[in-house]
Amino acid sequence: MSTATTTKVTEPAPPTRTERTVRPVTDEGRIGLRANLRHIGALARRNALQIKQDPESMFDVLLMPIVFTLLFVFVFGGAVAGKGNQSEYVSYLVPGLMAMMGLNVSMAVGSGINEDFQKGVMDRFRTMPIARSSVLIAKIVVEVGRMMVAFAILLIVGFILGMSVETSPLQVLGAIGLSLLFGASLMWIFILIGLTVKTAQAVQGVGFLVLMPLQFGSSIFTPPSTMPSWLQNFTDYNPLSNLADAARALFIGGPVAHDLWMTLAWSAVITVVTAPIAVAKFRKKT
Repeated sequence: MSTATTTKVTEPAPPTRTERTVRPVTDEGRIGLRANLRHIGALARRNALQIKQDPESMFDVLLMPIVFTLLFVFVFGGAVAGKGNQSEYVSYLVPGLMAMMGLNVSMAVGSGINEDFQKGVMDRFRTMPIARSSVLIAKIVVEVGRMMVAFAILLIVGFILGMSVETSPLQVLGAIGLSLLFGASLMWIFILIGLTVKTAQAVQGVGFLVLMPLQFGSSIFTPPSTMPSWLQNFTDYNPLSNLADAARALFIGGPVAHDLWMTLAWSAVITVVTAPIAVAKFRKKT
């Protein structure tokens, strides 16, 4: 007499809800637009909370507009507009300074990205089921907010010093929006620099090498007609001159179409070229 032996096959238990939740997303393309926007919002909130915990990180946007406006108005204003006519120079300077503020705030983005990598924060983000681009876009969103604070303080100081606006409020808002757009495009350049060099100090060093020629070789501080002919040629192709002249025309009147379209073109080209490279560099950086 034989006895039949049966073997009970135990199927693996289905994954729990927690296990399904933490499973990493291997294909970034599966993340939809709504989820991507939600990730950007959460990361932007994280960056904003960092500023709240470290208020000193706002000193640059709070003090820089005041220091630069007072410095250039009372040091260069008399030489450019004549002694006692500093108020005329304020109306010339402040719209141009918006371009300078955007450039300086953009440099801080590259330093911040580099420091986050040094601390290991970015390594943690790259293990999470989120689009890689959302980390960088969230950083830009918060920095655009900081840039808006700098512009607000700049305009307040300008009005206190006698700046006049000869156009409509809509045109003034257009100048601010144009400056924010161009500043946001520059952030991609500095993000790429921050992902390429080894230290935050190196980001600042490279940034200043870019800042100085662009700022002082432009129409931000003085009319290009007072410059040598070779420098005028550089100024004509300098995107900061296009932005400064467009913002100035939107504040006090004058031809605006050429400089407006040139600024928009520069913003689009910079973003289209550098943003994909920065995202790819972010994926591969170790």
